[in-house]
Amino acid sequence: MQKYIVKFLLLIFLFVNSNSHALESIAKEAYLLDLNTGQVLLDLNSESRTFPSSMTKMMTVLVAFEKISKGQISLNQKFLVSKKAWRMGGSKMFVEVDKTVSVEDLLRGIIVQSGNDASIVLAEGISGSEEAFASEMNLLARKIGLKGTNFVNSSGMPADNHYTTAKDLAVIAEYTIKNFPEFYKIYSENDFTFSNITQSNRNPLLGSSDGNDGLKTGYTNDAGYGYVGSSIRDGRRLILVFNGTNSSKQRKQEANRLMEWGFSNFQLIDFFKRGDLVFQADTWLGKDKKINLVAPSNISLAVPKAHLTDMEVIVQVMEPIPVPIITGDVIGQLKIIHGKTETLFDLIAEKDVKQKNIISKVFSALYYLVMGTN
Repeated sequence: MQKYIVKFLLLIFLFVNSNSHALESIAKEAYLLDLNTGQVLLDLNSESRTFPSSMTKMMTVLVAFEKISKGQISLNQKFLVSKKAWRMGGSKMFVEVDKTVSVEDLLRGIIVQSGNDASIVLAEGISGSEEAFASEMNLLARKIGLKGTNFVNSSGMPADNHYTTAKDLAVIAEYTIKNFPEFYKIYSENDFTFSNITQSNRNPLLGSSDGNDGLKTGYTNDAGYGYVGSSIRDGRRLILVFNGTNSSKQRKQEANRLMEWGFSNFQLIDFFKRGDLVFQADTWLGKDKKINLVAPSNISLAVPKAHLTDMEVIVQVMEPIPVPIITGDVIGQLKIIHGKTETLFDLIAEKDVKQKNIISKVFSALYYLVMGTN
């Protein structure tokens, strides 16, 4: 017998007057992710192929982060500057040919100064050649779940078959933030000095937008001006990616606008903590008549403020639940509805429930047929 139990979560928010209508962007591709919940707040051509330009460097340094964490290279290890790296145009760290530079300095030269030369020095030092390093970048890309990306160089300079998607760039940012917080801090450094040359961080929101602490910008003629950034406010973190704006000024304005929209038009609601009791359901011929349905992990959602007062929270469960039940079994779902959006979360059994003995089972079954409960 299927039974739906409806619970209305009564939320009282006074003076809420926000409009969370679908947002448009002047960018060709855009993607806004709420990292706390995994919700996509904005998706504009996020899986369309685009050119990553200097945003490529996020993967370049991510390869280095992985190798440092595994003890394969170290921060104080030094790599030789080749003529290829020294001659590289575009944004530069200004390394000198035939001299050595530490991995730690190279990371800052890439992250803060966006040095194309530094990217090549790091790639050649790790893999022997930039081509071999690109293969390592692609292997790591597959490992972390990139679906629409292929790298052929470490700097992001225009090249055939060098491409990505806005969604994939967000995955790189998320993986970096979650797995390498100690290295991610470099992205928030305002400037870096190398060979008596000080260069400022190219992130347009760093220091000018509340909570912004990384990541990278990029530009090519074909792709336009791109941005990957992350901001955290009151414990809530967003990742924003877009590409295809027409100028650096437009890029900064659009980055500010989209971030502000994400924070101001949505509110993070913590519905249940991991292990919280959500509902009690009847069992069928169990030694325990009731089983607690609990949250397997924190249940949170970023809810449009326009729908804070009309949410429904619905527990869906098949009652009575047949035994045996094992701790952690998925035995129900929590459905949260706001506007036209429905989100489902699994609910699990809090503990084991065994069958009754044969005599108790017979009497319980008869009683259930007559009274409708066991």
